[in-house]
Amino acid sequence: MADVVVQLGENHNPQVSGLVASISGRELFIPATHILAWDDQHLVVSATPPDLTPFEPRTGEVLLRDDVLGHRLIDVEQAGLATAHDVKLTPTGSGWIVTAVDIHPRGWLTRRGGHTWRNWSRIEPLIGHDHSLPARTPLGRLRHLKAAQLADIIEEASAREQRELLTRVHAQPELEADVFEELDQDQASNLLEARTDPEIAAILGRMRADDAADALQDLPQERRLNVLHQLPEAQKKKITALLGYQEATAGGLMSLDHLLLPATTTAAQTLAAVRDATEMQPEAIVVVFCHDQHNALTGAISLVSLVQANPAATLAELAEPAPVHVHPDADVNEITMAMADFNLLILPVLDHDDHLLGVLTSDDVLEAAIAPEWRRRRG
Repeated sequence: MADVVVQLGENHNPQVSGLVASISGRELFIPATHILAWDDQHLVVSATPPDLTPFEPRTGEVLLRDDVLGHRLIDVEQAGLATAHDVKLTPTGSGWIVTAVDIHPRGWLTRRGGHTWRNWSRIEPLIGHDHSLPARTPLGRLRHLKAAQLADIIEEASAREQRELLTRVHAQPELEADVFEELDQDQASNLLEARTDPEIAAILGRMRADDAADALQDLPQERRLNVLHQLPEAQKKKITALLGYQEATAGGLMSLDHLLLPATTTAAQTLAAVRDATEMQPEAIVVVFCHDQHNALTGAISLVSLVQANPAATLAELAEPAPVHVHPDADVNEITMAMADFNLLILPVLDHDDHLLGVLTSDDVLEAAIAPEWRRRRG
């Protein structure tokens, strides 16, 4: 027996559809219906039927030895890459199915180390060829992973594995954008650069404007303008504004999403505005700001305080006056000190006329403050 052929499926364990046998130098397919008995030591098949034909995999079929064993897979339970060292086949009333994969390394030092089995429902194979993709898309079990976990896995993956993972993530454009936001900046730049300008624009158009601006800056200079012109108008306007600031400053790190309302707005009206702000980055609107008749920032109030407030009270009455803020040229040290000293989740960025330009969120500031070599620490 040269190999075992299984049929992949989205919601069930792979079913053995047959065997590949090497007979007189030819690889022939033996259907599972001709297997009479099969265990660890013996394989008994019926008399070779006259219609045996050279093996060609059908849609969704893969070979356990060639396509799974020795190949890497996604351990969904641990959110990481592992290698398939063995598979467990279990008999059922209708044949054999794959029920588990052993990810325990095999070497002369680990020969007696036993097995580390992962139930098939907890892994996602990386097969790498087109004819099996229809049985495994869109995301399969990768849908159980968060964007940051997928980004970590992509960073660890080989070039071939990255291509397959990105092909599958591409099935959900919003998730694809989230993954690119979470990737190491150099890695994201390399992966984007391999795409066409329209493909890059499609991804940047869904990313947060500050992350998209960084990604655009990392593209070769001759491609930036063409990609920028292909962005949706609202996103293009945001990114163009952010490109005017140095990358490691408050202006370069800030989000342009924020909720700024007249100080005369009531708590009830403000909460209605929060409900309507579905296109904004959620973490950027956990604090609402208010302004005077000259559009100068006058106060800030948290959503918790708003929910607890008298619905008829105005922001002028409720908001904390003269919020702590920074200017666009503030560096990361100044930003982190301000947020730490005043226990802030959101830090407004003002121009010198006290107009609100954007906000710094704690996640963006943490990412900028943490040393690059610490950002992808894995257990």
